[in-house]
Amino acid sequence: MTDQNNDQLGVLFVCLGNICRSTMAEAVFKDIAHEKGFHNRWFVDSAGTSSYNIGCPPDERTLTVLGKFKINNYRHVARQVKPEDFQKYDFILGMDKENIKKLNSMKPKNCKAKVELFGSYDPEGGDIIEDPYYERGMDAFINVYKQCRRASIAFINKYTVV
Repeated sequence: MTDQNNDQLGVLFVCLGNICRSTMAEAVFKDIAHEKGFHNRWFVDSAGTSSYNIGCPPDERTLTVLGKFKINNYRHVARQVKPEDFQKYDFILGMDKENIKKLNSMKPKNCKAKVELFGSYDPEGGDIIEDPYYERGMDAFINVYKQCRRASIAFINKYTVV
């Protein structure tokens, strides 16, 4: 994660376990921000609402799909959302309605972060980024990648001031 400075906006991607969707979103977002020359304008991380996978690397299928799309340098260790995240980040983007419900229940009264569905930025619709964990094969992970890419581009275009 990049150290925050006053000129940056922060975004935290959140799913249940922080090994599939949120890690995919983090890696894709960072890649697109770098591609567009906006990487210094954002600090980005991902986390889970549960403690299931704390300390684990991303799911191998996530890393395989990222590699397929030439994102080979992504490293992450799963963590759980912390109370201070609501002050540190400008945006906390959940992958599904259960994530949003959990985030809203964790949100302190003095929350700085805007909590939203990440998929709501996907210009092709479909607010929910479905969990690919229990799916066979790679198709579900590729679909998550594509949805994260579309939503990331739209989000960056909306919030990055040139």
